[in-house]
Amino acid sequence: MLSRRHFIEGSAALGLVAAFAPAALAQRRTQTETVDVAQLMQPGPLGDVWLGKADAPVTIVEYASLTCGHCASFHTGTLPELKKKYIETGKVRLVFREFALNQLDAAVYMLTRCALNADGKAGEGVDQARYFALIDVFFQQQRTWAFGGNPLEAVTAITRQAGMTQAQFEACLNNQAILDALNATRERAASAFGVESTPTFFVNGKRVLGAQPAAEFEKIIDPLLPA
Repeated sequence: MLSRRHFIEGSAALGLVAAFAPAALAQRRTQTETVDVAQLMQPGPLGDVWLGKADAPVTIVEYASLTCGHCASFHTGTLPELKKKYIETGKVRLVFREFALNQLDAAVYMLTRCALNADGKAGEGVDQARYFALIDVFFQQQRTWAFGGNPLEAVTAITRQAGMTQAQFEACLNNQAILDALNATRERAASAFGVESTPTFFVNGKRVLGAQPAAEFEKIIDPLLPA
């Protein structure tokens, strides 16, 4: 269960997270490593959310933090290019997985999950468009809510614009099952796949570290596409 206090505490911890996570931890892994694809593609307890066709020949699994500046750079800068060239043309599917780095991160991820439904679970028949629309807004406005003076007020305003009532907001933050599932997703990513920093990507199982430009992703994706 998360409370209003966690918004304040989580925001206060962001300076340390931003300074530490992307560079120091990433040095422990290399771009040449691969993981077992069958294991990687097993969804977590809340189910996977994705963009693109389910049968695309290339699948990118992204582990990201909503309070991570590098993740925001990828989503606002690189991803639109990849969408146009690969995702919208049926060549690539992007599976997005939450990797909360702090309490504020966890709280906001809980709210994005509740945009799907009350239990936060994805699955057949669930409209994922609302989830990704909210993710996009949080990345675009990251400086305002994650690093501003009043994260609770800023996050509340964003969720209200998305149609979430105050009662739904409070109920979501009190949903221990969603919080436990998000923690399980992060722990499995770290223990099973060695995710140590955000963003971390796996392109058909091959690890790609950091918010690489579109050209770097093209070098990895293109050889994997059918001739």
